[in-house]
Amino acid sequence: MLRLRWSKIFALVLASLLGAMWPLQVAEAASRSKPASSVQTARRVTVKASSTSKKSRAQLSNRTAQRPNSTRVRSQSIWATPTFADPGASDVVRGEDLVVRAAALDALDRYNGSLIAVDAYTGRILTLVNQRLAFQDGFIPCSTIKIVVGLAGLCEGIIEHNTRVRVGRGSLTLAEALAISNNTFFEWLGRKLGFERVRFYARLLGLGEPAGLGIPEEKPGVLPSQPPPSGVGRMCSFGEGIRMTPLQLAAILAALANGGTLYYLQYPRSQEEIWHFVPRVKRQLPIGPWLTQLEEGLRGATLYGTAQRVRYLHPEPILGKTGTCTDYEKRAHMGWFGCFNATGRNRLAVVVMLTGGGAVNGPVASQIAARFFRNLYEIGYLDEALGYSPVALKSVHGCCGK
Repeated sequence: MLRLRWSKIFALVLASLLGAMWPLQVAEAASRSKPASSVQTARRVTVKASSTSKKSRAQLSNRTAQRPNSTRVRSQSIWATPTFADPGASDVVRGEDLVVRAAALDALDRYNGSLIAVDAYTGRILTLVNQRLAFQDGFIPCSTIKIVVGLAGLCEGIIEHNTRVRVGRGSLTLAEALAISNNTFFEWLGRKLGFERVRFYARLLGLGEPAGLGIPEEKPGVLPSQPPPSGVGRMCSFGEGIRMTPLQLAAILAALANGGTLYYLQYPRSQEEIWHFVPRVKRQLPIGPWLTQLEEGLRGATLYGTAQRVRYLHPEPILGKTGTCTDYEKRAHMGWFGCFNATGRNRLAVVVMLTGGGAVNGPVASQIAARFFRNLYEIGYLDEALGYSPVALKSVHGCCGK
């Protein structure tokens, strides 16, 4: 025990002696070297720092030059539109259904967006929150354009109910691709259709023309006559080149909800106009055989896809499609959700369109729509009689010239 203790003491003493000798060796070596003046030392430090600075600037310049354009755009913070506002502050509400409006305002809360609710069996606008936003000249539709493209693919026979398209390492049907909003599927489908056929069906469903009748504030949006520079694929997955209004999407969803009748949207502005309201048909859409396939995808979106927040907030089934992307012209991030209820006496086509920053997206819009439907469901509104004429007058206007 004593021997072991002395061995430890010896090791400590030896280490301390070696530690003491090391500075002496360093000092001796320094004394043998040629001393440098303070000016020479400063010059060497300055030259080294200068060369390092030039090298760093060159490296930084190279890294900046190698960055893609999208990175530089993001660094400039293009989302200049506020995410929150008072959405109904400047609205004129004469002629609206005030129960529906109250449900919409409660659901939309402080988001800088618009909510439109339409009676799918007549085309009457029951409420339009944030009219200033809704009556602008249109926004990029993001992934909601996939409804149009999917319907076109079915009508043209390019895909059928069980057609599986290779996507990455797996494959998807139309219903699955709609539910999860798969871009690759719809870019492929858009290229198969070609620009002219995509444009025909978009025009048939009402894009590029006013959705309403007697609504002077409404704009027609934009349906391009040529493919966008990014190609027809991006047009069919994100809606690039297209400008769509909430009214146009609401009219499309109303037609899906009622079995294929595309109504003119009408917006009564007084009690007298409500009394004299008569539905007007823009055109009958020959889409009956394919509605089931399309609705399966819209239902899947709320069950397991991009809008699954809906099923946690509303007890009854809702069918819909989300859309999320950036509108570079508006300098806004977009969140869309277009939908309709699948149960109840009344069918309402509802569109939520949000604008703002990165917090805005399609799933958030779907959550707002679910709250809206829940508000109406809790007071029994969806089973009440709306109380105006079911007789519809057909339009003599044709469409599309295919």
